[in-house]
Amino acid sequence: MRIAFAADDERGLEAEVSQHFGRCRYYIFVDLDGEEVKEVRAVHNPFYYEHGQPGQVPEFIYDQGAKVIIAGGMGPRAIDFFRQLGVRPITGASGTVREVLEAYLRGKLAGLEPCHEGSMQGARPEDEVSRLKEEVASLSRQLEELQERLTKLGG
Repeated sequence: MRIAFAADDERGLEAEVSQHFGRCRYYIFVDLDGEEVKEVRAVHNPFYYEHGQPGQVPEFIYDQGAKVIIAGGMGPRAIDFFRQLGVRPITGASGTVREVLEAYLRGKLAGLEPCHEGSMQGARPEDEVSRLKEEVASLSRQLEELQERLTKLGG
């Protein structure tokens, strides 16, 4: 079985799971034989700079052979697209791909709650604070990576 993870970087099992499914930089594809990891592959999100047409990202994940997609957050339209394609969406994940994969395999991660792109109506304040802290950490990692790349390019 192939599982796709929305990720902030391309470090395979050590990559950080992205809090934004469609805006992640990479997808990490993990092939399993039972619970044994057989192959791990990082693929740049071809829609990172622009989403394109609705449903393109879910179709891209489906075309890669994934049966499950795991991310920190995902909008309701993406969830619907995945369901129509027969790909199981799971949200609410945070940590490294390895940590999230282990939680998934132990049955500790099976949630599905669509994000509402900034709308946390009815959410508890501590949930909003936690979500914002995770997003800041993710953005900080992305900024560090971009600064390193810029330095390497002499900028």
